Amino acid sequence: MSDLYRGMVDFVLVLVAPGQGAQTPGFLTPWLELPGLAERLGSWSEVVGLDLIAYGTTAGADEIRDTAVAQPLLVAAALASAEALGAAPDVVAGHSVGEFAAAALAGVLTPEQALTLVRERAQAMAKAAAVTETGMTAVLGGDEAEVLAAIDRHGLTPANINGAGQIVAGGTLEQLAAFKDDAPARARLIPLSVAGAFHTRHMAPAVEALREAAASVTPADPRVTLLSNSDGQAVAGGAEFVDRLVRQVSSPVRWHSCMETMAGLGVTGMIELLPGGTLTGLARRGMRGVQTVALKTPDDLDAARELIK
Repeated sequence: MSDLYRGMVDFVLVLVAPGQGAQTPGFLTPWLELPGLAERLGSWSEVVGLDLIAYGTTAGADEIRDTAVAQPLLVAAALASAEALGAAPDVVAGHSVGEFAAAALAGVLTPEQALTLVRERAQAMAKAAAVTETGMTAVLGGDEAEVLAAIDRHGLTPANINGAGQIVAGGTLEQLAAFKDDAPARARLIPLSVAGAFHTRHMAPAVEALREAAASVTPADPRVTLLSNSDGQAVAGGAEFVDRLVRQVSSPVRWHSCMETMAGLGVTGMIELLPGGTLTGLARRGMRGVQTVALKTPDDLDAARELIK
């Protein structure tokens, strides 16, 4: 544990950035009223080659479900809401593509570098997803050992181990259909609105594409404690974190390990960046006693600032 956390700390803040599937039609609309935010998103639209404002305001659910759109949109939204909040966190973490926002917040990448890499990641993952019809299903509840055994029995991958009784299985649509017919006892299965089996072997072709893009970036070491999805641990080197970002494309997200590390660091407050709700929900069940605020509209900024006070 670093010196920062050796003593008694009254308040330790973690900022977290959500992953793909958190987006909903029109979620950016109220945020455009904040001074400078539309201009920032306009600038970032040029970086990613997408009209982020249009996709975040008027586009339909199917349009923003597209991996090539959803990933840059989510990272831009998280970074824009972090700027609007203006908080100085002790710890940062992101779920899946949210790790790119976390890397920028920690100073490992500039926002423009993060968005450039996300653009390449999203396009490569969309291409990989088109090779075979794949998907993801959230498994809520049930005995964890039985759930993992059932996932393995059907040739699926536990792509997200989120904690709080939630595991996400990824694989082919045929495998997922068989899994549904052979669901673990006392478990509820929810198909996710994503375009492929992310963080599984099906994304292997995207790893090399992102590795090539990342070779042009010189990362800095993180300025704050930055957690990795691969094992939940803090990463001290910027180059190592970027390497983990690359490998994570086809490797499972271990968010439960991130939450365990947050607890060990003494985190007492969590603010989930736009579009918030998923990760704070997991924290309320898996990190009892931690105060949480999810940024969904600008009205939530007051509650977040009050939490920081």
